[in-house]
Amino acid sequence: MATRKAAKSAAKPNVSADELKHYYREMLLIRRFEEKAGQLYGMGLIGGFCHLYIGQEAVVVGLEAAAEEGDKRVTSYRDHGHMLACGMDPKGVMAELTGREGGYSKGKGGSMHMFSKEKHFYGGHGIVGAQVPIGAGLAFADKYLGNGRVTFTYFGDGAANQGQVYETYNMAELWDLPVIFVIENNQYAMGTSTARSTKSPSYWERGAAYGIEGEEVDGMDVLAVKAAGEKAVAHCRAGKGPYILEVMTYRYRGHSMSDPAKYRTREEVQEMREKRDAIEHVRQMLLTGGHASEEDLKKIDKEIKDIVNEAAEFSKESPEPALEELWTDIYA
Repeated sequence: MATRKAAKSAAKPNVSADELKHYYREMLLIRRFEEKAGQLYGMGLIGGFCHLYIGQEAVVVGLEAAAEEGDKRVTSYRDHGHMLACGMDPKGVMAELTGREGGYSKGKGGSMHMFSKEKHFYGGHGIVGAQVPIGAGLAFADKYLGNGRVTFTYFGDGAANQGQVYETYNMAELWDLPVIFVIENNQYAMGTSTARSTKSPSYWERGAAYGIEGEEVDGMDVLAVKAAGEKAVAHCRAGKGPYILEVMTYRYRGHSMSDPAKYRTREEVQEMREKRDAIEHVRQMLLTGGHASEEDLKKIDKEIKDIVNEAAEFSKESPEPALEELWTDIYA
């Protein structure tokens, strides 16, 4: 059972040079993709809402490193990073952002509502906290089928105060569901700091009331996230019920593209970028460990930029969905 004393994160694993390069590539892909999405939004090619994941890349990349084929994931509207990390095609993701036929939801879902049955990605949900009971439902199906799968249910510090989260905690522990509740604590919800929105010293410890174990994790360190993820996954696969990971992270941009983020200082953001950036951390590990040269890393960056530019071009060239598409994929 969780205690008030903060649990120590699992020891960081030894990783190969190839694994480190893989994490570097995956995080860089998310960042470059999001930067391009921000550009397309500014050009008017992406409509509606657009919530960028820049700064939080180590969370999904670390947890996907702990996942196995068939494991599921569900999240809220800041979801492009989760899609890319689980292997969804950048072209299909970008085309969906721009509302085109070549998108994962045929251009009808946009940023907040796209899915991939093949990659076991179940959204993208626009209602704060609504994905949490859905995640428990996915885990319930896996427990019923006895297939050994785990569901990663992501939500933020803002959603952590929603009542449905705690109803879900209760049912998940009552039924020993194989669900990992991942609280991506980027410290500001929509724009209110955690210090002003909650009296709890942490969010993961609230699970103690339901008998759910958990821990706090450094979300700016991909290896720390991977280690904690492996521990949580082993807990769930062993039939011990749910697990909570509160991953301490930070978003560099506003809550959405329309948020000027005046609730924090530029100096605070700059300090995080300079001292705690997750991608730069792995970059330095590769360089100082002799696993890659500056030229190697420049080559990776160019490859990633080519992938992202190709996705952007695909999204521009893909046609808008036909009007008849309004009547497909609906119940009545």
